[in-house]
Amino acid sequence: MHDEYRRYVITLTRDSAVAGNEALIRKHVAYLQELDRKGQLELAGPFEDGGGGMLIVRAPSLAAAKAIASADPFVTSGYDTPGVRAWLISCEENNHLGMA
Repeated sequence: MHDEYRRYVITLTRDSAVAGNEALIRKHVAYLQELDRKGQLELAGPFEDGGGGMLIVRAPSLAAAKAIASADPFVTSGYDTPGVRAWLISCEENNHLGMA
């Protein structure tokens, strides 16, 4: 599959034992802004239930996506635990991964 149809999904799961604060949230947002400026961030946001959030990023490999997740201030502080998975985009342009 061409890399143009591959993204990486980073799930952030909240650790209720670690307290968050405004300064930490601002560091996380600054990190997202940096990823966005680099063209790596596609989408990001919290889950409505407050249990964490999700990012969709562009990266050259799964290892690179894991490095992006690991550098997030929410992760380095222990506030969130990351999960990273490769995601293939199904769309008209790629004939829905060749199956349409």
